[in-house]
Amino acid sequence: MASLPPLVEPAAELTKDEVARYSRHLIIPDVGVEGQKRLKNAKVLVVGAGGLGSPALLYLAAAGVGTLGVVDFDVVDESNLQRQVIHGQSDIGKPKAQSAQESVAEINPLVTVNLHEVPLDSSNALDIFRDYDLILDGTDNFATRYLVNDAAVLLGKPYVWGSIFRFEGQVSVFWEDAPNGQGLNYRHLYPEPPPPGMVPSCAEGGVLGVLCASIGSIMVTEAIKLITGIGDTLLGRLKIYDALDMEYREVKIRRDPNAAEITELIDYEAFCGTVSDEAQTAAVGNTITAPELKEKMDAGDKFELIDVREPHEWEIVKIPGAKLIPKDKILSGEAFAEIPQDRQTILYCKSGVRSAEALSALHKAGFSNAVHVGGGVTGWAQQVDTTLPTY
Repeated sequence: MASLPPLVEPAAELTKDEVARYSRHLIIPDVGVEGQKRLKNAKVLVVGAGGLGSPALLYLAAAGVGTLGVVDFDVVDESNLQRQVIHGQSDIGKPKAQSAQESVAEINPLVTVNLHEVPLDSSNALDIFRDYDLILDGTDNFATRYLVNDAAVLLGKPYVWGSIFRFEGQVSVFWEDAPNGQGLNYRHLYPEPPPPGMVPSCAEGGVLGVLCASIGSIMVTEAIKLITGIGDTLLGRLKIYDALDMEYREVKIRRDPNAAEITELIDYEAFCGTVSDEAQTAAVGNTITAPELKEKMDAGDKFELIDVREPHEWEIVKIPGAKLIPKDKILSGEAFAEIPQDRQTILYCKSGVRSAEALSALHKAGFSNAVHVGGGVTGWAQQVDTTLPTY
């Protein structure tokens, strides 16, 4: 267990309106007036106003955290509304950070919201993090997770991490400089990122919308405990939630003596290998656009069009004339016999990442004229047939 002293000093006072608003907190002995004053004085940065950031921001605001920061440069898309409850129908096309700010104002106008509408990277992370007491990271890519971790370590700040995929979520607290001497960071749990393409994103694999609420609420609970110094935090513990079995499991996290020392911020896209070197090499000179694919179709060119996504994605949307062969069957070589060698092979996936990986495998197997569609079926739906859905 990791009992920690309060992270934030209490504010000088609570106003009459604040006493009325937070009365249900004030009558909890462990929180009380002192704890609510700490929440009022706290500055919490939420990285991402998406699936996990949505419930986190709403409940942090409702709890009375005095200053919230929002890092997000994306805009609201209709596909977000299945889980990103801080946004609504009228927010489609609006910057997520601004939409989140407006929703927070409706929940609690006493909260100050700072917007950071920029891509978080090594050039700005330290400057953005520096003014906050605590970070909540609900991002869905490994590059940003390692960036958040390393920036928090360099600044000596704690952060709450959450992750979701399909029916499962994970939550923990990381704080390298924890005052109880039990400091840990994300690299003690995951020293290295997985190989590119090994772990699909939520956009590729899906997520049960309500799972965001389950994991996001745990993240806020941990934030409140850190700020006020109550209870035992998840520092040193990984909580794993399986929504299908309605089961929570816990894994102890210990310091990895071989974990890399963090001395500076690096190029995290390169570190995580968003696309492997082999895939990047294969794609050079062997990438066509969705409109170029349409031109080939209209010209009557002979080629084999292969969709390398998963069957459930194929059911949502597909390019006409394609054949489904999931990427893993190509990487393993199992599918080579299904691919004709007397015509060009054209691969596509959702965005072009998985098809580039499959393209590399085909080139190694002798399919030298194979190409892939940059932008994938999403590019097709946006540039060629706008009547098709995107996901």
